[in-house]
Amino acid sequence: MDQKIKLADDLEICRILNGMWQVSGAHGYIDPKKAIDEMMQYHQLGFTTWDLADIYGPAESFIGKFRTKLENLKGQEELKNSQALTKFVPNPGPMTKNIVESCIDQSLKKMNTVQLDLIQFHWWDYNDPNYIDALIHLSNLRDKGKIKHVGLTNFDTERLQIITEQGVRIVSNQVQYSILDDRPEKLLVPFCQNNNIQILSYGTLLGGFLSEKYLGKSEPFKGNLDTASLRKYYNMIVRWGGWQLFQELLLVLSQISQKHQCSIANVATSYILQKPAVAGVIIGARLGVSEHREDNGQVFQIHLDSQDISEIKSVTDKSNDLFAVIGDCGSEYR
Repeated sequence: MDQKIKLADDLEICRILNGMWQVSGAHGYIDPKKAIDEMMQYHQLGFTTWDLADIYGPAESFIGKFRTKLENLKGQEELKNSQALTKFVPNPGPMTKNIVESCIDQSLKKMNTVQLDLIQFHWWDYNDPNYIDALIHLSNLRDKGKIKHVGLTNFDTERLQIITEQGVRIVSNQVQYSILDDRPEKLLVPFCQNNNIQILSYGTLLGGFLSEKYLGKSEPFKGNLDTASLRKYYNMIVRWGGWQLFQELLLVLSQISQKHQCSIANVATSYILQKPAVAGVIIGARLGVSEHREDNGQVFQIHLDSQDISEIKSVTDKSNDLFAVIGDCGSEYR
């Protein structure tokens, strides 16, 4: 499996993106100096693409400091090999040209760059149609050169169709997609395939639940789950089919991982990277706290075969249909 992929003609990314939600404060304290040092390590191992947002605490400022350090140590040419995909997550309400441009200018300043590689737009309330205005302004800023490409975060297929019919050019949509959560396959994947839009997947490892750490373990108490990710994805496991069925899945994934001499996390990541329309998987980086860089790199050495897929499906076929339970992609946020 190739480590790099073209998200657009002029934007190549690593297929495993380093997720920066973990620096937002919801996962505990992150030491800024350690974080920047860790970011250099990720880059040197080929994990050159960062996923962040204007609402992820100091994430954009970390990117700015990282870019400065990378340029000072490696030069301008090496800086071109790093990609930072941020998000614009405004509160619903009027989206004037000045409001949108001011927010983008703040991101540019914090990230120490003259052009954003990708702005991934999120909107909390579909009943407020101002999201179309925001996307038109973002498109104009792209045409002016402040943004290279416009993407979306957590938009459902219905709204994605409305946006594309308005003539807005979208290159990607970031949604939750995992072995448990196959909602994108119902409507979003076919639409993306037909409209040259790629998917960036998060929640693929369920915040760490898809790992050897939880195999054969009793169901955790919610109060003992010490990160926002674990609390969020524990709820997803419950809605999907519960802890006992999840243990069945982990056992199957463990057997597949032993066959391929890799980790359960590698199997879960590869499973989604092999799906149609998926450009990349976002894996959280707890900078300066814990890292799984070498393990993540093993993903590019394995390919799940039809038997592996069939064995996984034998468990997931017993689960609840999350599309019926929750709705299309992003419905959990609205």
